[in-house]
Amino acid sequence: MSDVPRDDKEASLRRHHALNPRPEEVDDAAFISGNAFFDRRDLVQVKYEMLRRVREEGSTVSQTAASFGFSRPSFYEAQAAYDSGGLPGLLPQRPGPKRAHKLSDAVVDRLEEALGRDSSLSSAGLAALLEEELGLHVHPRSVERALSRRKKEGPRTSL
Repeated sequence: MSDVPRDDKEASLRRHHALNPRPEEVDDAAFISGNAFFDRRDLVQVKYEMLRRVREEGSTVSQTAASFGFSRPSFYEAQAAYDSGGLPGLLPQRPGPKRAHKLSDAVVDRLEEALGRDSSLSSAGLAALLEEELGLHVHPRSVERALSRRKKEGPRTSL
């Protein structure tokens, strides 16, 4: 097995949001011993090893969390994530909104209504309409995606 250059690993960790933002706070003996296997920059490895120390070696939560650069609440959060999702549960969740929070169903209804009255409206025109009427600053591409999603879902029925 070949060694991956450190810069490539750091770039990969950053790309997957798994780069430890505070590697200098990890002062656990395994990570500062010079053993190349243990990498303080790898957030998933640091969290896993922290959990393992408590579960398998019986270390205290407070002391272990501190030596891995975490608070007790962060330890318990990592423990719950691991218990429910295994090792993938320790991967950081992607930052940012998880859904189209500005383009709610009511807003997309308004977009469709405007298109029904004037089918020549562009996505930029629709975005400008939302800014003017609702004070929502939305990128034209977001408007296109929302309308496309609605089209795939089919017409909405009212109860």
